[in-house]
Amino acid sequence: MARHRESTRAPGWALLASQLTSTRSSLIRVLGWSGVEALPALLSGLLVSAAVDQGFLAGRPGVGCLWLTALGAAYAVRAYAARAAFPHVAAVVEPLRDALVVRVVRGALARPEPDPAAVARLTEQVESARQLTATLLRTLRGVGVTLLAALLGLALLAPVALLLVLPPLLVGGHLFVRLLGPLVARQRAVVLADEQVAAQTGRAFAGLRDITACGAQQRVGDAVEAAVRAQGTAVRALGRAAALRSLSVALGGRLPALAVALAAPWLVHGHWLTTGQVLGVATYLLQQLEPAVRTLAGTVGGWVLELTVVLDRLAALPVPASAPTAGAPTDPADPTDAGATVRPGAAGPAVRVTGLRHAHGPAAQPVLDGFELELAAGEHLAVVGPSGAGKSTLAALLAGVLAPQLGEVSIGGVRPHELPGPLRARQLALVPQEAYVFAGTVRSNLSWLDPEAGEQRLAEAVALLGAAELVARLGGPDGVIADPAALSAGEAQLIALVRTYLSPAPVVVLDEATCHLDGAAEARVEEAFAARPGTLVVIAHRIGSALRADRVLLLDSGRGLIARHGDLQVLSPLYRELVGHWLGSVPEARPEARPTAGPGPEPQAPVRASVRPRS
Repeated sequence: MARHRESTRAPGWALLASQLTSTRSSLIRVLGWSGVEALPALLSGLLVSAAVDQGFLAGRPGVGCLWLTALGAAYAVRAYAARAAFPHVAAVVEPLRDALVVRVVRGALARPEPDPAAVARLTEQVESARQLTATLLRTLRGVGVTLLAALLGLALLAPVALLLVLPPLLVGGHLFVRLLGPLVARQRAVVLADEQVAAQTGRAFAGLRDITACGAQQRVGDAVEAAVRAQGTAVRALGRAAALRSLSVALGGRLPALAVALAAPWLVHGHWLTTGQVLGVATYLLQQLEPAVRTLAGTVGGWVLELTVVLDRLAALPVPASAPTAGAPTDPADPTDAGATVRPGAAGPAVRVTGLRHAHGPAAQPVLDGFELELAAGEHLAVVGPSGAGKSTLAALLAGVLAPQLGEVSIGGVRPHELPGPLRARQLALVPQEAYVFAGTVRSNLSWLDPEAGEQRLAEAVALLGAAELVARLGGPDGVIADPAALSAGEAQLIALVRTYLSPAPVVVLDEATCHLDGAAEARVEEAFAARPGTLVVIAHRIGSALRADRVLLLDSGRGLIARHGDLQVLSPLYRELVGHWLGSVPEARPEARPTAGPGPEPQAPVRASVRPRS
């Protein structure tokens, strides 16, 4: 019972309750019509008993038919009540679906990278929550009230029969309650397995480039196969647990009817019950009680458990870090509201990461755990590693898009995730792989982060990043981008990069922001950003990005190394392998690497960090 109470105190039910509270009037109407629907369940045994004892056995068939006609009228009222309740059921369920869709979309937008499991939540779990809630309202409102009405009618007709009905009914109910804990756990395992399959396959497709570069095809294939096998195991385990529900149905629904049938001769002979009352009791048991118990067992054992797990998963979605918090500054135009700001020339590290831990779900393995990093003001860092090692997650944490679950990220003494969105954009700039371009003029797109940028500064930035030909083709700064989808991915990236270059942010994070540009264009962009005042972090996908950086951070399964490019080649076999794949698969002009031996500073000692693969 303790396990059952723990399993039912789930955040998903709090989410559902908050939504049902907003549709309270419709819910009350549903319950009201449900009471009307239970009229035949309450009267059926009583009317059958009267028809037999006062009509047919008394030699008055007309009276018996009259009582049965009254029962038919009760069923007609039930049909009308069922029809009248449906619009109110829709008024409860449809707002729930809309609220869950909004929650899923906001949760997906709060992620630093595409989340394949969000597709499962949006397309499958939200629709499941809608359908299950509608089904439960239609079923439980009728079946639950019917069960109570049948027991009340049975008590009014033949109280002695309750001595035969209640004990097996209570035993069957107790058995079913004991089964709820394992059923909830196994239903949750099925949903988690579904999400894991979606996540594994989604990451595999999204990271095909890195998988091929690292020669990890077999390893990734094995991981996807393991996820599919785990899904099958979870489904089979749920099926075995669900099969035990039939035992509770037999005890609670069928054993009472069998007990009354065996005791009927003795009850009639002892004048405890009349023949009509026996038939009335049988009517309650066979037409009301047994179907209600069977339906409740199937509903609670299946739909309610599934709804519990689905709602728990939806309730656990992350809240966007940019959401206003109590005490947060409300005027983004005034940087002083946020306390200290980022000062590229200030003493001490511009970027400091201490004890960083982050996972993408309550039960997920941390993708970063105990991570430490310091970057000096104006430093240029490249981040490399296999797909899934946490590169994009680190980028989002540095840029304040995600809030660290444990540890601290500070930029010049400021926690970036605590800044409101507009102010954070003045201090930090993140350019993701999927560049955003909106319908409007070219100028409005380029100067979005710095509306005060003059013509000369705008033209210099466009020329410096190699976007002059693109801007000219679009009609110049005053040209109109009517359909952003008509731009190629590389053109969209160029516009986003110029926009970020013009921003006042002293810290820039490029998360594979040049992946759709060729090597020469990428080099031009990164060299321009490196010469720009401030700190630059580049999530690299080509060897040139690592060669141009002051230092390189290698994220790998279980650890992280940071050093200069030449030193890292000596320290890490994985980095040598990555470099070998890069040089062998994508020829590009290789800039001169910084010397790592001879006169000058000694090679920097690597900084180790604990980094685990993203689950």
